[in-house]
Order: sequence, then structure tokens, then C-alpha cells
Amino acid sequence: MPDLRGVQPLDALMTSLALSNADLVNASTQQLTFKVVHKGRTGRYLTPNAQHKILEALRTLKPERNFALRDLFNY
Repeated sequence: MPDLRGVQPLDALMTSLALSNADLVNASTQQLTFKVVHKGRTGRYLTPNAQHKILEALRTLKPERNFALRDLFNY
């Protein structure tokens, strides 16, 4: 059974900023995949490394915002 934690704040944040999964994948300088972004938005458990990849991609897209992991995930 998958480890589901409910829809994460990342999903609402990306929706409010009009960002798609593709925007994050394309902005990432690391190996960030669509699957990882999707899992992060829907609440599947992500390793700290995967969480940081998403965080860094968001910071690349929106450098004026000071995002932290607590803004994206509630676990």
C-alpha cells in the first residue's frame, strides 16, 4: 500500500503560481522527473533528496520568493 499523506501544499502553490509539472522539470538543473513532481503534489512520500530537487526548481522559477520545504510539504 502506498504511503499517502494527502494533497500537499506544493499542489496549491503551483496552482496559484500557474506552474505545471513540466515547468518544474524543465527548470531543474538536476534529474527531476514528471513522476517525482506528480508524487510530490499528490502526497506520496518523497525522499529528502527529491524534496530538495523540487524546492530548487521552484527557486529557479521564482527567485523573488523565498521558498522553504515547510511551504511545500506537510510531513
